[in-house]
Amino acid sequence: MAEKVYQRGKQSLEFGKEVYLAESASIVGTKEGEGPLADLFDMIGSDDMFGCDNWEDAESSLQKDAVYLVLKKASVSPNDIRYLFAGDLLGQSIASSFGLLNYQIPLFGIYGACSTCGEGLSLGSMAVSAGFADRVVCVTSSHFASAEKEFRFPLGYGNQRPLSASWTVTGSGAFLLSGEKLGQDSYGNGGRARAKIAGITTGKIVDFGIKDSMNMGACMAPAAADTIYQNLMDFNRQPSDYDRIITGDLGYVGQKALIDLLKERGFDITKQHMDCGIEVYDREAQDTHAGGSGCGCAAVTLSAYILKKIEEGIWKRVLFVPTGALLSKTSYNEGQTVPGIAHGIILESP
Repeated sequence: MAEKVYQRGKQSLEFGKEVYLAESASIVGTKEGEGPLADLFDMIGSDDMFGCDNWEDAESSLQKDAVYLVLKKASVSPNDIRYLFAGDLLGQSIASSFGLLNYQIPLFGIYGACSTCGEGLSLGSMAVSAGFADRVVCVTSSHFASAEKEFRFPLGYGNQRPLSASWTVTGSGAFLLSGEKLGQDSYGNGGRARAKIAGITTGKIVDFGIKDSMNMGACMAPAAADTIYQNLMDFNRQPSDYDRIITGDLGYVGQKALIDLLKERGFDITKQHMDCGIEVYDREAQDTHAGGSGCGCAAVTLSAYILKKIEEGIWKRVLFVPTGALLSKTSYNEGQTVPGIAHGIILESP
């Protein structure tokens, strides 16, 4: 009999059965390896081609290696994994499909733009808590060069980027979710996990009519504000109930917009807020303008930095909110707006 999953408020779930974020892995490119989190990543590429012939294959290699690494760290095999939840920023999610092909694990391909890490963790934790899977792996990636080619201009074009633009993180994060701690015996004793997923708040598509595809922070901030507000309402909490409220890739522009939008709705998260896109690069030493972005931004920061803080007991409860801008070259060129979405994950000490 599956344990009950409790619906909370309009958009949230609280899990009746424990869901553990048992292990994780992070692999990044050279620029990320020069940033402030460099010592925390599991692997840093010697160059951003990762031994491949093109940017798209390089991103596929990122996902393949991240899944290999998380399984190795957890001492489990692909046969121990019920499902993969994977996605990326490329057309038809080719980084995931080509990168994960040889694992032969049942796959749910997902797309939430840069919020894909949150979407994967949400769906994976729902499957585990409901008893549909004992172990799943959630993985996502992005690559600066493949993303520029997909959404903006090939690197050879040499276009000038405005100060509001963010820098797509080259990296992949993989996460093993389990109904039990690693190494736990049949009586529930012992074992280890990096964190517990206590609940989720699924985001809605939010569109403030912004059409500037070079200002992702402004496009995504309204969605982040909506999801954070709904999480606080659904769980009857205040910002102070979280040690950190962490968005995925709003950067410096989006951070200010987010704080202002939530103040208008009665919540001040100034003391709790942190953004992965701000943390992953050094603003003074690295020219990334508004900060970092991309599917890999939230994923590698969660794996390398956020989970470490939870493991060490520095943070007891975190609201992790990856953010995504829902656009394509087609929609942008046809004059459409850039809607946003954000998914909230409640992470607690295991």
